[in-house]
Amino acid sequence: MKNLHVAKSPITNRIFCGSVLKDGMTWASNKTDVTGEACAAVAQHVLERGEPVVVTANGEPEYEITVRSLRPNAKVSGAGTASAGLPGYAAGGNGERE
Repeated sequence: MKNLHVAKSPITNRIFCGSVLKDGMTWASNKTDVTGEACAAVAQHVLERGEPVVVTANGEPEYEITVRSLRPNAKVSGAGTASAGLPGYAAGGNGERE
């Protein structure tokens, strides 16, 4: 199985997952837009932790991610797809395909 890579497109601002060719920069034919699923999974990850998540780059803090649920009394579950518990990620081409 090939290693999967996840990256944001600088042109479309979408998040893709797939394999890259040996040059390490060119996507192979299995590139898939996972923007909605990736955002929802990160949001659920942060909610489950119950505190902000600090993302580092080269050993230095680069980002802090904080999430708040828009649903009153929402419970986060790992069941189903990543966007199952978060509204808005399946609409407008932002995530799951029908």
